[in-house]
Amino acid sequence: MNTKLKDLIQETYKSGATEVAVVATNDIIIDDNLADRCREPRCMNYGLSKSCPPHVSGPSAFRKQLEKYSQAVFFKIDVPSKVLYSSESREVFQLLHEIASGIEKSAIKSGFAGARAYAGGSCKNIFCHDHPECLALSEKGKCRNPQYARPSMSGFGINVAELFKTAGWPFGRAANNSDSDSTQMANVCGLVLIC
Repeated sequence: MNTKLKDLIQETYKSGATEVAVVATNDIIIDDNLADRCREPRCMNYGLSKSCPPHVSGPSAFRKQLEKYSQAVFFKIDVPSKVLYSSESREVFQLLHEIASGIEKSAIKSGFAGARAYAGGSCKNIFCHDHPECLALSEKGKCRNPQYARPSMSGFGINVAELFKTAGWPFGRAANNSDSDSTQMANVCGLVLIC
């Protein structure tokens, strides 16, 4: 692993990631059915921003894009499940997008000119929840948060469970279970493609 990539990994940890792995793009599984779940059952953020379906290029275009890349930085942030079902979840997703966009920018500065970041969650809900519409989508202006907002991984059919296996991490789904005395953990994740 070269020094530039090691530096990106360290920066990802310093930015707040719990775990970081470098994966080969050949190991990124794209599943059309996962992207279809944005539409049916309909995600509450479907169609609300340019970074979510149906306004993204989807799985077939992402497969073609992957052909230009050899590896990716995959990272996660572990949080208590109950946080993802609380008013604090927005802050977690903001951090996720900030890490993804920061790693993308650092990768570009380091010589990975085509670096591209993706993160979980809808940028409309994360950054513009208090605005009635996405300015970029409505064509009434430009994105309010272009420095942070990144496309949602879901809309491209990125199989996160398989990425967890590739990275060697246990995969658990968030559960809204307040009856348990133990703290159940969940995670949110991001992906930065690099050449």
